[in-house]
Amino acid sequence: MKSKVNTWVLRLIAFTIFSLCSANTMADKFVIGAQRLDYFPHYDFTSSRDRGVAWAILEAFSKYSGHELVYLSLPVKRLQIELQKGNIDFVFPDNPRWDNGIQATQKKVFSEPLVHTLTGSFLTEEKRGHTISSIKTLAVPKGFTPVKWKQRINSNLVKVIEVDDVYEGLQLVNQGKADAIDLEYHVVDYFVKRYPQLAGIELDITLPYKDVPFQLSTVNQPEVIAQLNQFLIEHASEVSQIVKSYQIKQPDALVKQLTLGINETANNQ
Repeated sequence: MKSKVNTWVLRLIAFTIFSLCSANTMADKFVIGAQRLDYFPHYDFTSSRDRGVAWAILEAFSKYSGHELVYLSLPVKRLQIELQKGNIDFVFPDNPRWDNGIQATQKKVFSEPLVHTLTGSFLTEEKRGHTISSIKTLAVPKGFTPVKWKQRINSNLVKVIEVDDVYEGLQLVNQGKADAIDLEYHVVDYFVKRYPQLAGIELDITLPYKDVPFQLSTVNQPEVIAQLNQFLIEHASEVSQIVKSYQIKQPDALVKQLTLGINETANNQ
C-alpha cells in the first residue's frame, strides 16, 4: 500500500512540475504599441507612474497570464505601420470602425472591449445647443477618425483641424479657432479640472456622439487575444473595480445624466 501511495505522490509531483513548466513555456514577452498621447484617465503610456485604466487592466491580465507586456508609445499614425511590419505585437487602442488606411481591418483580430467610452463633440457654452450646420471646423487629434462626422467632412461641410494633443485642441475651441472638438467625455473632464481656463467646454449631446469601445488588436497573436477575452470574462468583477477606481462611468449612464441636466436647465428657464 505504501508503495502505491508513494507512486501516486511521485506522479502528482511530476504532473505539477509539468504543469508549471508548461505555463512558463506558454508565457511570453509581447510589445504593445500604444498611442503617444495623454488621453488620461483612459491611457497615457508616456507616464512614468499611473498610465491609466487601460494599462491597469492590461497589467492585471499580465499577472493572470504570465505574459510580460512591454509598452511602446508611438505617434497614432505609426501604430498600424509598425503592426504591419511585425515590429509590435498589438495596438491599443483600436476599433474595427476606425479607418487607418494602412492595415486592413479584416486581417486583424480584436479583443473584447477593455473599456467603453463616450466620444462626442465638445463646445463652449455659448455654442452649445446650436444646429449641426453651425459647426464648420472640428479639431481632432492627429490620427483620430471622427467617424460620426465622416459624411459631413466628405461633403466639405466641416473642415478638420488636426492637433498634436488634447490640450491644444481644447485651447482652439476655447479661443474660438475651432467650433468643436471630437474627444472622450472623461478625458475632457480630466483636462478641464487640470486647466481651469478651459472651464465651460462641455459635451453637446444634441450633436453626434457614440459609445466607442477601446480594444486591443493584433495580426499574429490571436491566441493571446483569446486569453485576454477569457480574462475579461473570468475576472469581470476585478476589471469593473479597476474601471470604477478611475471614476469612469458607462456611456449609457452618462448620456442619461447629461440628458437630465439639459431637461432641468430647460425647465428652469
